[in-house]
Amino acid sequence: MTKIKTNILINEDCIEAMSKMPEQSVDMIFADPPYNLQLGEGLTRPNNSVVNGVNDDWDKFDTFSEYDNFSQQWLTQAKRILKPNGTIWVIGSYHNIFRVGAKIQDLGYWILNDVVWVKNNPMPNFRGTRFTNAHETMIWASKEKDAKYTFNYHALKALNEDLQMRSDWYMSLCTGNERLKDKNGDKIHPTQKPENLLYRIILASTNPNDIILDPFSGTGTTCAVAKKMGRQYIGIEQDKNYIENAEKRLSEITTTDPKTLEVTVEKRKEVRIPFGNLIEKGLLNAGEKLISPCKKFIANVRADGSITSQEFSGSIHKVGAMVQGAPSCNGWTYWRLPNAKPIDELRKLLRAEMG
Repeated sequence: MTKIKTNILINEDCIEAMSKMPEQSVDMIFADPPYNLQLGEGLTRPNNSVVNGVNDDWDKFDTFSEYDNFSQQWLTQAKRILKPNGTIWVIGSYHNIFRVGAKIQDLGYWILNDVVWVKNNPMPNFRGTRFTNAHETMIWASKEKDAKYTFNYHALKALNEDLQMRSDWYMSLCTGNERLKDKNGDKIHPTQKPENLLYRIILASTNPNDIILDPFSGTGTTCAVAKKMGRQYIGIEQDKNYIENAEKRLSEITTTDPKTLEVTVEKRKEVRIPFGNLIEKGLLNAGEKLISPCKKFIANVRADGSITSQEFSGSIHKVGAMVQGAPSCNGWTYWRLPNAKPIDELRKLLRAEMG
C-alpha cells in the first residue's frame, strides 16, 4: 500500500485531491461541506444592520440536482480512501443534511448515529417567521455495516462524569479568542466550528496517531485539534486565504507528549496479565504476604502464581472469594501489598513496560 503523506494542508478542490490519495489510507473523515443555504435577499437585524451570513460562492449551487451530484462525488472518493474500519462524520443543517444522508446510505455507508449539536448561543430568528434554528446535525457512519470501528465509549463516559455520552451535545458557537479574524476584526471564515466539538468527535472515534482527513478544512479547526490530540491530519481547502490562516494557526500549536494522551479504555481491551507474571518479572517474590483491605486475612504468594490463605489455595480471585464467603472477587483490587497499595498497581507497571 502506498504511504500517504500526513500533517499537511492541500490547496485544491477536495474531489480532485482525494482522487489522488491511495485507497484505504485514512482512519477518520470529518466533513463540513457547503450547506447550500439557498439564501436570497440579504438578512438584516431589527435595527437594519446587515447580518454577516454565508453568501460565499462555495456555498452556492444552482439546483438540488447539482448539489446531489457534488455530494455523490466527494462521498464516493471519501469512501474509497477510508480504511475498512474507518468512520466518517458529516455535519449539516436542515438545508442539506437530509440530502447528504440519503447519499451516504445510497453509497453503502452504515449510519451509526445522528448527533445533534445544540447551540447554547444560536443566532436569533430576526424576522420572527420561523423557530430559531438552534442546532446542527452530524451523521456518524462506518464504511461498511460490519466494520469494527473505533468507539471510545469509556473515555467519553469519563469525559461526561461517568454518565453515558448522549447524542445531544450542548456547546456554544465559535466565539471570542478562538474565532479567527482579519486585521479589520472581521471573521475570516463564516462557519468556523468550535474546537470542543471536534475534540469530542476525535476522542470518540480515533486513537493516537490515527490519520484524520478534513476535505473542507476551512481555517483548519479539525487539523488543529488533531495536532493537539496527537493524531495525524490532512486538510483540503480550495480557498488560499483559508489555507494561509490555517497554516499560521497550526504553526502555533506544539506537538503533544504521547504520555498525556492516555484515556480510559474498556477493560477487555487491555493486555491480559496473569498474576504469575508479576512473580516471573520479580515484582513479587514467592513467600511474600498479601493482606485484605480489612487486614483480617493474610495470603502467602506461591512460586506458581497461586496464593494460600487459611485452608484455601488457588488464584488471587478464588482465594479472595473464599475467605470472604463471597461468590466472586476481583483479586487485583482486593489483595494489598504490606504498604496497603492494591496489587493492581504492580499490574499497571507491567502493562506500561509492555507498551
